[in-house]
Amino acid sequence: MADITVQELKQKIDNNEEFLFIDVRETWEYEEANIGAKLIPLGELQGAIDDYDEWMDKEVVVHCKSGMRSAAARDFMVRNGFENVRNLVGGIMAWQQHYA
Repeated sequence: MADITVQELKQKIDNNEEFLFIDVRETWEYEEANIGAKLIPLGELQGAIDDYDEWMDKEVVVHCKSGMRSAAARDFMVRNGFENVRNLVGGIMAWQQHYA
């Protein structure tokens, strides 16, 4: 699945589309700014992934600060059977440039 742009994500949120939205930044980063995603820091994702088995064939969007950690999260999730994981291009920094 292709990565997702901030514009595409904003449209999904505005349309109340169903998808799992995960923020893989650290707690302190999430507390500084978040855009409504569920916080699962990248270092905790491996231990938490089994809790989301029902999303294996549904759309998942992951984001971080710039897109690097969430790319690693996407790759990890795909290796573990998730079929439709999209990384937010540019992360929350790109989001803030457009929507802050």
